[in-house]
Amino acid sequence: MKNDFYDRLSINPIIAAVKDLTTLDKAIESPCEVIFLLTGNICNIKNIVSRVKAKDKKIYIHIDLMEGFARDSYALTYIKENIKPDGIITTKSNLIKIAKELKIFAIQRLFIIDNLSLKSGIHSINTVRPDAIEVMPGVMPKITKEIKRQVNVPIITGGLISDKEDVIGSINAGALGISTSKEYIWNM
Repeated sequence: MKNDFYDRLSINPIIAAVKDLTTLDKAIESPCEVIFLLTGNICNIKNIVSRVKAKDKKIYIHIDLMEGFARDSYALTYIKENIKPDGIITTKSNLIKIAKELKIFAIQRLFIIDNLSLKSGIHSINTVRPDAIEVMPGVMPKITKEIKRQVNVPIITGGLISDKEDVIGSINAGALGISTSKEYIWNM
């Protein structure tokens, strides 16, 4: 499963981040190979995941943003066995640990707002060893380079990516891919 994620990003490093279900069809029809789902609930998530997978796209759900699920091992077990996404995204280190125990591909999302969050984020990555990390905001090539220097985990950048220059800056800084909700970037 890990190699498939990385292989898909080598085909197209742009990840469609869907935060509003009205854009889901556009994401599915876009050239993006990977979709990050940032919305949904216990009632609609299985259908959403099935629709994305039917189009041979990979889908990773942001568990922190899913309504109706507890943030525990039971929820992750249910998601793995019944929803069957390609992986999860979370800001919570304890959920990364549980996901890894359950053999669920896990992406840890980090918000870098100052030097303390940078230092604690790097420590967390090196401790829990997620399969990939998403660094936010993604328009900080210098910080992306610094994180890449200190960790051995593939990096995705996201947040505030608004044009081709931002995409190229992130990739040149060492990011494997970028996530964005900007539909016009999905089709670059």
